[in-house]
Amino acid sequence: MKKHGFDTVLWPSALPGVVIILFLWLIQWAQHLYTFPFYKLGVLPQTLEGLKGIFLMPFIHDKNDLNHLLNNSIAFLVLSTLLIYAYRKLALPVLLAGWIFGGFFVWLFAENHSSYHIGLSGLIYSLVSFLFFSGVFRRYFPLQALSLLVVFLYGSTLWGIFPIEPKISWEGHLSGFLSGIALAFAFRNRPPQRPKYQYEIEQEMGIEPPDLEGEWLKKMQAMEENQNPLIINYHFLPTNSVAEANPLVENNPSKEPSQDQGGSNPIPETPPPLTPQSEE
Repeated sequence: MKKHGFDTVLWPSALPGVVIILFLWLIQWAQHLYTFPFYKLGVLPQTLEGLKGIFLMPFIHDKNDLNHLLNNSIAFLVLSTLLIYAYRKLALPVLLAGWIFGGFFVWLFAENHSSYHIGLSGLIYSLVSFLFFSGVFRRYFPLQALSLLVVFLYGSTLWGIFPIEPKISWEGHLSGFLSGIALAFAFRNRPPQRPKYQYEIEQEMGIEPPDLEGEWLKKMQAMEENQNPLIINYHFLPTNSVAEANPLVENNPSKEPSQDQGGSNPIPETPPPLTPQSEE
């Protein structure tokens, strides 16, 4: 079976994430150089002006809060590297779909408080949920181990989908999280997949699997018979010997019936001869 890249080195998978992060820091630097209101490139829910933010929102961060960009940069680098490493052929569709769907759901469902939604957090939540639920749906141990790693690293971010802090776009977090689940379910039958066993392939082809248990029992029975062979001795008695040992009365002419049984001598007695007498 062809491998899907789990045996390759990790660092080439990090290059796309590094390029995107460098671009984000260039935009952050440009915000300090120019007076243009970059934040207006974000999503303004349910307005035509805010539609452009669906595509541009992840590039913009608060210019006065470098921690926001730094935290997002580290998280995106780790998650994008794991995505490309484990799901090489799905990485680009997942990134683009999570990018667009997350921004669109914010524009469609978030309330308009005349504030713009900016930042890469929505895409990060999309990657977290995709990596976790994709391993769960596929039931493949290496991907499940990756899911546990994501939970260990970013499980605490789950609280970000709830409206706890007013200045944080929990709608963007929730939209990204839900889009990641939808993408994991939509791509659940795409590789990488769990390798199939031989009996599973035979069942799909309609081939009756061999009775391995029955063959094993027959083999064990034959081994036991060879170790303890069953010996049977047969004694034959000729037919003539049986007749002499048990003679029948009606077939034995030498045996005469007894007088008590009312039998008669078949040979009559001969009368004594008569002696002639002389006359005087």
